[in-house]
Amino acid sequence: MTHYTNIAQSLKQSADLYPFKRAVVYPASRDRSGRVLYSQLTFRQLDQQSDNLAAGLDSIGIGRGTRTILMVTPGINFFLTVFAMFKIGAVPVVVDPGMGIDRMLQCLARSRPTAFIGIEKAHVLRTLRPGFFKTVKRWVTVGKKWFWGGHTLNQLMNRFPGTPFKSVQTTENETAAIVFTTGSTGPAKGVIYTHGNFDAQIRQIQSHFKIAPDEVDLPTFPLFALFDPALGMTAVIPDMDPTKPALVNPVKIIEAIENHGVTNMFASPALLNRVGKYGRENEIKLPSLRRVVSAGAPVSPANIEQFSSMLSSETQIHTPYGATEAVPIISIGSHEILSETRKLSEQGFGMCVGRPIENTKVKLIEISDEPITQIQEIQEVPENQVGEITVKADLVTEHYFNDANADLLAKIPDTDGKVWHRMGDLGWKDSKGRIWFCGRKAHRVETGKETLFTIPVEAIFNNHEKVYRSALTGVGPKNRQTPVVFVEPFEKISDEKQFLLELSDLAGKNPLTAGIESIFIEYKFPVDIRHNSKIFREKLAIKARELITE
Repeated sequence: MTHYTNIAQSLKQSADLYPFKRAVVYPASRDRSGRVLYSQLTFRQLDQQSDNLAAGLDSIGIGRGTRTILMVTPGINFFLTVFAMFKIGAVPVVVDPGMGIDRMLQCLARSRPTAFIGIEKAHVLRTLRPGFFKTVKRWVTVGKKWFWGGHTLNQLMNRFPGTPFKSVQTTENETAAIVFTTGSTGPAKGVIYTHGNFDAQIRQIQSHFKIAPDEVDLPTFPLFALFDPALGMTAVIPDMDPTKPALVNPVKIIEAIENHGVTNMFASPALLNRVGKYGRENEIKLPSLRRVVSAGAPVSPANIEQFSSMLSSETQIHTPYGATEAVPIISIGSHEILSETRKLSEQGFGMCVGRPIENTKVKLIEISDEPITQIQEIQEVPENQVGEITVKADLVTEHYFNDANADLLAKIPDTDGKVWHRMGDLGWKDSKGRIWFCGRKAHRVETGKETLFTIPVEAIFNNHEKVYRSALTGVGPKNRQTPVVFVEPFEKISDEKQFLLELSDLAGKNPLTAGIESIFIEYKFPVDIRHNSKIFREKLAIKARELITE
């Protein structure tokens, strides 16, 4: 039996239920006194104007199944464009610009797009590097069109004003979007999201976090903002550079929360740390917040405790676990972290990410770098033993775009026609059914005598009062690697020799780190631009090889 679904239908439902509620609020400018002036659309306006744009896009040949590069900054036009694309069944192709221009262009070319919607800067790039856009036939500029051809967003919006657009009837297995991974532990891959995946995500988020009809969200990560209209939440776009959350101005984030009575906030660990530090130092309270969601990398208990100083006693910071291919699948709240799991995390047990959400199924299997072609081949590990995390749920994506080898390595077919996704992460399960994250599979260090996992090892070094974060990496051939640890201090160390002696002494007192002799100071870790939190240990490994061989 064919099942039909489309995230655009959720927008129409929100428009029917809350026609005059604000859907999107954008900081447009400031008055002479420095107060923020906002632009906004209600749910009815967002639905009607995205109808207009959908009709315009359809009229120039961008329609069902059209793979379309989307390079639009967060704001009202971003929401209008994405929902118009969903209504016509076009497929947005989204790539993280933080991976670097060359890698981004390679990803875009691999997706074989036939349409391009982007801001002026994006069109400048495509005119300078035309070889990566040979398959593109239709161009749309969000803003002013300069010396290139194509159409503008405003032109298309005004072609059929006030005409309701009947959304295409997409199936649950039909491709809705292609979102590329950051490629932090390997080549970036195009994740195929179906309309069924998006529908399952919305239902899971709504149910687990208990989103209420009067909610106002501050989504500091643009892609997560797309769920807001479908959930009936007002999306307040923050005044920040979304590619640099670690450099965000805390005053502007707090200002947005207070101006709009924000009830829900998403923040990467780096942004959480920066705003939390400012808030605690200035004794700021944010009573409107009902929940904070932080993801993108492990969130330290110290970071959670710091930000919690601004929250009411009932409000929790949730740290859902997942990946581009499957999110959210596991979650835990700050009350349980700070009262129970924190002490164990700091002792090197790993980072507790919580229990599976709703109907998500999780299996921990024996660690392997080889493909698993059928579910009968897996061997589950017992409680308290580290294994590879695999998940199965309706929101779990089942394929990569034109990448059979990636499918082979990451997907395990099940007998019911669904797939298990191999997260590429390692962890163990305790007697309470909680999963403890121990790091990426690709980052484990095998010495021949033992296998070291990043999160437990790094926790020991992070206990030093001067250490902001640390990173384990390995040098040498597999099964004979030399473990190397880099530490990033909070500030410049005056006596580096003494500092390293203290770290060496700290390592020697713990069985997890007793065999680590190579410790180096790195004042600025290489991190991903998307969340400014994931450490690029591969880059540190190259530096480690140079230091070890000196």
